[in-house]
Amino acid sequence: MAVLKRFSHTRAMRLAVFAVFLFNGALYLSWAARLPTLAAQVGATEATLGLALLGASVGLALTAPFAARLCASVGARKLVVLGASVTVLAVPALSFAGSPLHLGLNLFVLGSCGATLDVGMNVAAVAVTRALDRPLMPQFHAGFSIGTLTGSLGAAGAAAAGWDLRTHLVAVSALGAVAMAVAIRHVPGETGDRAGADGRSAVRRPLLWLLAGITVCAAVAEGATADWSALFFVEERHLSEAAAAMPYAGFSIAMALARLVGEPVQRRLGPYRLLGAGAVVAAAGLALAVLVAAPVAGFTGFALAGVGLAFCFPVVMDLAGDAGRRADGTGGEREIGLVTTLAYTGFLVGPPMVGGLAHASSLTVSLGVIAVVIALIVPTAWWARRARARELTPAGAGSSRP
Repeated sequence: MAVLKRFSHTRAMRLAVFAVFLFNGALYLSWAARLPTLAAQVGATEATLGLALLGASVGLALTAPFAARLCASVGARKLVVLGASVTVLAVPALSFAGSPLHLGLNLFVLGSCGATLDVGMNVAAVAVTRALDRPLMPQFHAGFSIGTLTGSLGAAGAAAAGWDLRTHLVAVSALGAVAMAVAIRHVPGETGDRAGADGRSAVRRPLLWLLAGITVCAAVAEGATADWSALFFVEERHLSEAAAAMPYAGFSIAMALARLVGEPVQRRLGPYRLLGAGAVVAAAGLALAVLVAAPVAGFTGFALAGVGLAFCFPVVMDLAGDAGRRADGTGGEREIGLVTTLAYTGFLVGPPMVGGLAHASSLTVSLGVIAVVIALIVPTAWWARRARARELTPAGAGSSRP
């Protein structure tokens, strides 16, 4: 009976954390997919819209370190409650924005909520992987990918049905609030002290900087793919706007599917080899897309890039949490917070970097450079593995996971 009760409890935790990831992705894409409507509502030009969108990135980067400290004090569950509660209010508030400045301030709040949710849900996910002793992080991050697809499809359906922006965002937030109210009691809520597993500050550990470097490379690639893929296929491959939207859809779907089957792959290869192999696949895929002019090569290449990059964030979060694990089975908040904070710099740097290179040369060259950035993950993962091997002690090797 006790075994069945424990199984039921861990299964409920797993479903609840998956629901948080899905919620985060769905609400994010619900407003992001209506960005043209938002831009028209506030009268934003391309330049002012870019500055407004920067508000979300700044909110993410500034809030993540504080979210990690707060998580160490109050636990993942309370942090998720805080982030989700403000998110379901901030998303509909976007429909009241009357100027680019107002929109930017709202997006700053949403970015801060996103950082809070990111840290909380990743810490909670690490707690579930520890409870089950299974590498489930890719599956949890698949929830975010599925959420973004759901949010974008919902936005398209709302626009096709003639719903105005406010009605759409209020409906989405109400559904999200109900889902979180049901799921939140099963989200793990352990707390611990603020020191790392070995008592050292997170910022003084080379391992964490190497893991963060992997996420930065992945974030640069994901941001560049999201923002520039459609324009690349219109200008460089001469496709229609409708057809040019398909490669990124393929990228997202391939990423979600790869994450869903990530557990057996990670068990077979181990986390560090999985990171390296994924980087090889992603770099080769993006290189194929930019070097071969046939549209089918571009579609295939972006799908391969989605498969290869699928494991970077979930596996690195798993490794960062493991690096902060304490003897009582808790810990990892500060380590995940550090890696998350630095990862956001990739989303800040990637799109403008591609734009600057494209202005100086072409989108083909700039996306080729992104393929090289992805390839840098291979040696970084190798160095991270060596750094972790130097840190490990016999007393710390208790998990059956690779």
